[in-house]
Amino acid sequence: MVATPIGHLGDISRRGIDTLKHVGLVAAEDTRRTRVLMQHIGHSGCQLISLHEHNEATIAPDLVNRLKQNIDIALVSDAGTPLLNDPGYLLIQHAWQADIRVVPVPGACSITTALSVCPIPSQPFRYVGFLPNKAGARRTQLEEWLQMPDALVFLESPHRIRSTLADIASFSARQVMIGREMTKQYESFLVGSAADVLAQLADSPKGEFVCIVEAAKSVTAQFQLTRVLGALLKELAPTQAAKLAAQICGVRKKEAYELALQLAKQSHSI
Repeated sequence: MVATPIGHLGDISRRGIDTLKHVGLVAAEDTRRTRVLMQHIGHSGCQLISLHEHNEATIAPDLVNRLKQNIDIALVSDAGTPLLNDPGYLLIQHAWQADIRVVPVPGACSITTALSVCPIPSQPFRYVGFLPNKAGARRTQLEEWLQMPDALVFLESPHRIRSTLADIASFSARQVMIGREMTKQYESFLVGSAADVLAQLADSPKGEFVCIVEAAKSVTAQFQLTRVLGALLKELAPTQAAKLAAQICGVRKKEAYELALQLAKQSHSI
């Protein structure tokens, strides 16, 4: 399992280069992109085979048979670390079942790259991959995840990033960071409230985005506030419940009131 650069070809590790040069076959999500990398490391004669979401079910058993014949195989995705929103799971599953050793060769990953420069609280974090394509499902998931105290980390396409930021702005006042084209010439990051980031974002942005929504300021306090409000809302209106909860938990009335409205909305929808 060889991690490959997410942009800058110089980010391939020495171990990654050595591995790609010495295996008998490279299974690649896109052989065209992998061929560019192979040329960069000076190894253009290696056999490449395509393995992607549409053919993995049929290709994986054949690759396992080759592994049983002592042919070493490297698996690479288009960019970054394999299996993180990329094909390869079925191959790995078959290999484990056949008692074949699976070796990680770590390296670049867009998620950890973004987290490494993130100036907003992002520990602990919950990584959820891509959000649902449909607007209704996306809003439902976001509303659920933003009730949790963890930082939320996800990937988003350029076609949906603006609507996703608008959804976040309607649910939460938490800060966000979005990163695109990381390690490439036009690398950029935007930080601020979801509404502020949306205002700074181009109308037709390009490139896949890594998005981070900050963790609650205090995980313990957030859980306590949620529990207190949940009890008070059974007897009181959101305004009264929020006022008392703010005094009990030592938080701002606005924060308690926003959460009270969200909890009341959830209880009415059940």
